[in-house]
Amino acid sequence: MATDEWLTRKEVSQREKIPEATLAQWGHLGKGPKYAKFGRHARYRLSDLIAWENQQFDDQADELDDVGAS
Repeated sequence: MATDEWLTRKEVSQREKIPEATLAQWGHLGKGPKYAKFGRHARYRLSDLIAWENQQFDDQADELDDVGAS
């Protein structure tokens, strides 16, 4: 079984090019990529982050299909 890399909020922020505060707010609101709390620290599993990134494309394509059907 392959191990999965855990990323810090800062690393995710740099990868996605969005502020760390946005990730924190999304987490509070139940939005954004899945994460786990280790004490006070949020950690994001790379596989969960990639799945979330792919979902963003799927959701965007669905929205474009809805607009085109109007």
